[in-house]
Amino acid sequence: MRYEVWSVQCFRKYFHKCMLAVIMCLLMCGVISSRAAGINSAPGAKDGLKGVWFSYINWADMPSDEVQFKKEADKVMENIAANGMNAIFCHVHSHTDAYYKSDIFPVSKFLPTDSDKFDALQYMIDSAHRHGLQFHAWLNPYRVTGSMKKWEEESADSISRRMYDNAETNRNVLLFDGSYYLNPSKKEARDLIVSAVQEVMTKYDVDGVQFDDYFYPGLGEGADTNFDYPEYASSGSSLSIADWRRENVSALIEAVYAKVHEMKSSAVFGVSPVAELKYLKSNRSYFVDIDKWLSSDKYIDYILPQIYFGFEQKTGSGAVSEAAFEVCLNDWIKLMDKNKSKVKLYVGLALYKCNTDTWDGNAVPEWLRYNDILAREVLTALGTGKVSGFGVYAYQNLVDSKAKTEVENLKNIFLGI
Repeated sequence: MRYEVWSVQCFRKYFHKCMLAVIMCLLMCGVISSRAAGINSAPGAKDGLKGVWFSYINWADMPSDEVQFKKEADKVMENIAANGMNAIFCHVHSHTDAYYKSDIFPVSKFLPTDSDKFDALQYMIDSAHRHGLQFHAWLNPYRVTGSMKKWEEESADSISRRMYDNAETNRNVLLFDGSYYLNPSKKEARDLIVSAVQEVMTKYDVDGVQFDDYFYPGLGEGADTNFDYPEYASSGSSLSIADWRRENVSALIEAVYAKVHEMKSSAVFGVSPVAELKYLKSNRSYFVDIDKWLSSDKYIDYILPQIYFGFEQKTGSGAVSEAAFEVCLNDWIKLMDKNKSKVKLYVGLALYKCNTDTWDGNAVPEWLRYNDILAREVLTALGTGKVSGFGVYAYQNLVDSKAKTEVENLKNIFLGI
């Protein structure tokens, strides 16, 4: 019996390796093709928000010469519009910095042009509007350093450095796990973010403001006593520290929502959080009271969860993951229904994973086996009747030949080709 079991196991391993080789060969030869090829637009595909994220990484890749910058900016907008999108989510504050000449934050190290001579952000906004695109100002609310930005690069006269170096205000900026953050529990820090939103909307004609998932950092096992615990201890709050932190985040979101609509009644404010609700509702990170936001008309106009997973996403044990696209999407729809929400539900799509070997729990990643994943995700989302928009991450992948077929499929759906 032991020999027989061993033989079966050997055969299975051999068969598995052979099948992997066959699949990879078919992929390389182009035999496995798009299941969404030639598909027509689904109802609602032409409507709703369809945006592309343009991050600090994309800013850094832009030309430093004004003339060349303008040409490239126009090309960016042309590419977005040509692929059936109608909006750009563009970084204006990524690390308590600014992509324009600000009275609040220092100019970002990622801005390639001279802000004293040329307003690159103004040109980006004007170009977006000329190409029929909405321009949404994208902010990371609390991040000071991390993601290619070091504390040593923070200028001595920056607001973050000045607060940190002042004994009376140094708790407005916290160092945690090697990175610096504005302290979400400090009203001064929240007011600073609201002021940044007001400044952007005063200087520029933007169509919306968006935050992504940079709220509280992951605080780990010590979450109950680290980071802003001293503020909690002195607050006298009867809430748990997790709920107290959620109140801090909600206070910021409510203030930003009010400011956005005060500045421009037609503008919208949205948040693009992590997609898995078990993480979003965790007592160790983010501290987002998503139920409060969805059940009220005082916090957000739209929610755009980053459902950056395929249909076949699995756990390490091989079970279907809670992050798998349809599972995660249905969780959000149930949450919206439970809260009788009037907030618009959009879906974030992982263009950056297409045609890559990103781990997804499968022997051969789904992202390598199919080139129509995003198209099918759009059709699935629209088919629920609950989703009315999409976000595509990120611009650099929109123009990457590696994702060409996926982009073409999206274009066909969005334009009804």
